[in-house]
Amino acid sequence: MKVHVAGVEFTNPLIAASGTFGFGREYGELYPLSLLGGISCKGITIKERPGNPPPRVTETPGGMLNAVGLQNPGVDHFIKEDLPWLRRQGTRIIANVAGNAPEDYCETVEKLNDTCVDMVELNISCPNVKQGGVQFGTTAEGVFGITQEVRKHCKKPLMVKLSPNVTDISEMALAAERAGADAVSLINTLTGMRIDIRTRRPIIRNNTGGLSGPALLPVALRMVWQTAQKVKIPIVGLGGISTWQDAVEMLLAGATALQIGTVLFTDPYAPQKILEGLGGFMEEQGIKSLSELTGGVRPW
Repeated sequence: MKVHVAGVEFTNPLIAASGTFGFGREYGELYPLSLLGGISCKGITIKERPGNPPPRVTETPGGMLNAVGLQNPGVDHFIKEDLPWLRRQGTRIIANVAGNAPEDYCETVEKLNDTCVDMVELNISCPNVKQGGVQFGTTAEGVFGITQEVRKHCKKPLMVKLSPNVTDISEMALAAERAGADAVSLINTLTGMRIDIRTRRPIIRNNTGGLSGPALLPVALRMVWQTAQKVKIPIVGLGGISTWQDAVEMLLAGATALQIGTVLFTDPYAPQKILEGLGGFMEEQGIKSLSELTGGVRPW
């Protein structure tokens, strides 16, 4: 079950996706967090953020929409209050970093350099206030620029989380690789919307939100598969994984490791079920190492 991403060994491929697991304390009341290969923590910024006004979450067919707005206590609080507890949980710790300007990202990763964090995940689905609010991750130039800048300041293995709201995600992955990323994770949420037909207003106060959940799986599989044809760095696949069968598909598409998120809201014990299913599948297929599945799809 062991997998390696950017020189970091994970006891199994399952990583809790950022924004769905908080800093792990609530789920830690249900089972040992060492069950997971790793935790990608709630996105953190240089300063505390209150997030968007509610309503900011709603269900959709096959998933959910959210526009939480990166509510978090800030990197200093994370380092002082959350990391000491996380370090004792026996799992890999990935710090998801966000910001609205390049210096925000750089200052945050510098504060993390001398901590026990195992890896940094760069959330580039954020508006660049210096470029008129355009997201860092929507152009290859933007991806290259922010990755290159953060790489200069980051001593930890650097993984870039890619947005699917682009023309060709494999080009974004290539840009991240060329700029010095050690790995990429994909996909982040798709932009979506729901409308209350009585009030005629969007259900979410932000008007639009990020779509996650099972509905994303076919899109995520396609994008991981496309990206695997282009880059040499490891891919962490996410987007709609709910079952062990989904997990196998994502590995076959080209992922080295996996992140699971929205399923945790409907079934917090999903990681245990997925790992048991993967183990049974490996035994049935005579697979000795899970890495044998990575990129194993046979296109027509």
